[in-house]
Amino acid sequence: MKTILVVDDEPRTREGVRKTLEAWSSGQYHIETASSGVTALDWLQHHHADILLTDIRMPEIGGLELLERLNSLSHQPVVIIMSGHSEFDYARQGLRYGAVDYLLKPLDKRKMIEAVELALKRGDKLGRIEQMEKLVDPKLLEAVQQEKVCNVQVKEALRYLDDHLNETISLRDIADHLHLNSSYFSVLFKEQVGLTFSEYVTRRRVQRAKELLANTAYSITEIAEQVGYSTPKYFVKVFRDHENMSPGQYRHHVASDAQEKI
Repeated sequence: MKTILVVDDEPRTREGVRKTLEAWSSGQYHIETASSGVTALDWLQHHHADILLTDIRMPEIGGLELLERLNSLSHQPVVIIMSGHSEFDYARQGLRYGAVDYLLKPLDKRKMIEAVELALKRGDKLGRIEQMEKLVDPKLLEAVQQEKVCNVQVKEALRYLDDHLNETISLRDIADHLHLNSSYFSVLFKEQVGLTFSEYVTRRRVQRAKELLANTAYSITEIAEQVGYSTPKYFVKVFRDHENMSPGQYRHHVASDAQEKI
């Protein structure tokens, strides 16, 4: 269950926001409150909040300082700021610190709920981005981006590789498919993709294995076969060399991260 933290030193506002969000969420979200920035920061050191609604002007630690201090947290909530003051500087600073909306008091319930719904969507998007960053090999990503400027033959080679990744395939096989000299193709591939042919194939196989580990219930043996390795033992060795963990450990790691975000 996702958590929304409401921070305001005014009891009437704080409770009003809490009751409005509880009625809107119908039990789908957990609503927490804090009466000061100090209390909120202490709570966030030990708990996880997906959305933070905070007042700007509060004793000791105001809303903007609270936003600044969020940078030290391992997980940062999506922020909505609230204020009884319409000064542009407040809004500008809040947005600079990553707030998705700026609500003026007295709060309009409809606008507040719209802001929370927007923040939830942004949080889901950021969660997906974090997950993709864990899945995607950065060097492979660079190679894919480089593909935009590759010539027709190299683009065809990359497509052919993707279609036959579950097979035992060599540089000569691809060169023959393209009717090219294998030595010339080897130099051309490295020049345009930025990786040697064997480096690219290995990284692409590990990448697909990571996707299958994260999104399917296939066994390690089945995944090894699907990414072109004849023996699970060799697949595990290659995977461990690239990811510093076994396929089973990777699957457990990704699953644990996903559960934390539910």
